[in-house]
Amino acid sequence: MKPLCIALLIAVFPFSAAAQVSKKGANGGAVVVMEGHPIEFVTKEQEITFYILEDDAKSPTPTAGTTGRAVIQDAGKITAVELSPAEPNMFVGKLAAPLGPNARVVFSAKVAGHNLQARFTNN
Repeated sequence: MKPLCIALLIAVFPFSAAAQVSKKGANGGAVVVMEGHPIEFVTKEQEITFYILEDDAKSPTPTAGTTGRAVIQDAGKITAVELSPAEPNMFVGKLAAPLGPNARVVFSAKVAGHNLQARFTNN
């Protein structure tokens, strides 16, 4: 499992270089735009949430019936977290422990016909 996670991180990081990082999102998290979709990353205690918006950056992108995944590199450990869709436009995952400072998080999901991948650093 660990080699697979490392390979996924290496494969995803180059694609995330094309993303645009903007200011804080409506929920207080960092925002990356991929395939025209703003993706906001929020962490609170042992829960991570990704909010997906449409190209206009205002309308929610429905996540019902889709799946997502986050690969996290934190304190030298790599873990994969399966994300569950939540209404109206979220993916939510549970962590074994809160994220440490500077943890790297790679989000991936197929939403609205797009393969979305985004990279975040926990601040």
